Amino acid sequence: MTSAPELTVLHVPVSDPRVGPLLSELGDEYSARYGKDAHAELARYPDEEFTEPYGGLLLLLLERGEPVAGGAFRRYDAATAELKRIWTHSAHRRRGLARRVLAELEREAGTRGYRRIYLTTGPRQPEARGLYLATGYTPLFDTTADPETIGPLPFEKHLSTEKATTP
Repeated sequence: MTSAPELTVLHVPVSDPRVGPLLSELGDEYSARYGKDAHAELARYPDEEFTEPYGGLLLLLLERGEPVAGGAFRRYDAATAELKRIWTHSAHRRRGLARRVLAELEREAGTRGYRRIYLTTGPRQPEARGLYLATGYTPLFDTTADPETIGPLPFEKHLSTEKATTP
């Protein structure tokens, strides 16, 4: 029996060359799912919002030095971090890496004083919706409604009385 390769968590700026391929693949997938170019949406927020001085963070999970997953948060308000750009490389899915990214982001948000996490995911991303429901996020929408009639699906999670998601 072989053990799983060790993962390294790395905090990086958006300009780090290892980030580009993940965001490009994310943009391509969003574009395919929604039928319009999504790359501009990924560039909607200034890169600085995902850095420490502005209350944000971008992290990568590296396996043998290669990025396999990542995610970020930005300051939404004084008590709330907004998750953005959660992604697992297509060759590394179904391994729990997104859960690990969530756990790391929640932990880091908590250490920076945030008490609430907010996020939205698209109606054509059932995997993301399932992940957030499975990891303790509260849907801020009618879960019985057709997601296409809602648009972006908002979720929240309060960190003050909960422990971060375990990987």
